[in-house]
Amino acid sequence: MTGNFLGSIIGLAGFALTARALGPADYGMLALCFAYIRAVERLVSFQSWQPLIKFGSEAKEAGRNDDLRAILKFGLLLDVAAAIAGCLIAILLVLLAAPFFDLSEPVKELVLVYCFVLPFQLSGMPTAVLRLFGRFTSLAYGQVISSLLRVILCFLGYITGAGLFEFALIWMAAQILSAISLVTFSLVALKREGLLHGLASASMAQLRTRFPGLWKFAISANVSLTIRASANELDTLLVGYLADPASAGLFHIAKRVGRLAQQAGSQVQTVLYPELARAWAAGASAEFRRAVSQTQWLLLAFGVAMIGAFYVSIEPLLKWTAGPQFVGAAPLVIVQSIAVTLTLVGAVFRSALLAIGEEHRVLTSVLISVVGFYVTALIFIPQIGAMGANVAHIVMSVVWLAMMYVAYRRLI
Repeated sequence: MTGNFLGSIIGLAGFALTARALGPADYGMLALCFAYIRAVERLVSFQSWQPLIKFGSEAKEAGRNDDLRAILKFGLLLDVAAAIAGCLIAILLVLLAAPFFDLSEPVKELVLVYCFVLPFQLSGMPTAVLRLFGRFTSLAYGQVISSLLRVILCFLGYITGAGLFEFALIWMAAQILSAISLVTFSLVALKREGLLHGLASASMAQLRTRFPGLWKFAISANVSLTIRASANELDTLLVGYLADPASAGLFHIAKRVGRLAQQAGSQVQTVLYPELARAWAAGASAEFRRAVSQTQWLLLAFGVAMIGAFYVSIEPLLKWTAGPQFVGAAPLVIVQSIAVTLTLVGAVFRSALLAIGEEHRVLTSVLISVVGFYVTALIFIPQIGAMGANVAHIVMSVVWLAMMYVAYRRLI
């Protein structure tokens, strides 16, 4: 967890250097490119790590190594197919949408170049492997390495007066290196566990028989994550479209700061979900309930402390890092931190429900909460700019948390 938190802090320094070098307008354009690629990735990728962890943990506990190899190969093939499809879809959407959104030729070329990050995004199977075998330090190392590279390159770009296109290449290089390091660490973990040999030749015949409920769980969990990701990834694009690129830049800075806190909570989730899946599979209901209760209170306390810290320090922090032009993002960060706190607590119940096998309840809560997000965003962003997106995130988080809590209490 410490390594991931350090990686997030280092990564934030890279974003701050970029913001100082480009200013709100150009930084906003780069943020829109970044948000577009992330949105396509999240919407197209199959999020294979979820079914791999749930069903892989069962195979691992039972010592069924052939089945474990088979499902990991299945996840890897899904990742590859989604990465290639994502790149093609992203390019096609840019070419089709450019005339309607009046994109200039330089902006269109910039986005098209950025699309070639997508074929490297093979994170599902590697993430599942590292989580299944407790290689959490490897996840942290990968993030720290890519963040350090981003900061070094951003610093060189800052002192040499690099422009928008050069910084786009820097961000691309950091993302690609991060993806490659993740795959590398996962292959090393598989080799140490004696599972790498035979992975490529593993038979995927009768997967539905060997893993009952695999496709139902995978599709339902993936749809819920995809729908929620549409709100988390399209928000910057909505701000850019309904307000302006400079507002999108301020909103993106606020999201990056908020993501620093969310990253710390996400690492707790990284440890929690495999443990809950294992406890439920083993019938350890008391251990299951205790883990859920302790984690939710831990994350709530963390979130409240984060809100207080940002309220006191965020304005001078933004002025010192991103520059005086980005001080306007301070209120956005504070409101964003409230939404992040609610999301972190809700994610505990989401992990619990997925471990139990109640993915349909997760999907229902996501559908309703995301509708609340879009309705709120479309009403408030044209009226109050980027703050409208943050208000929409709070509405979504409140609805989602309430529904997840009620569903969990009825079952446990």
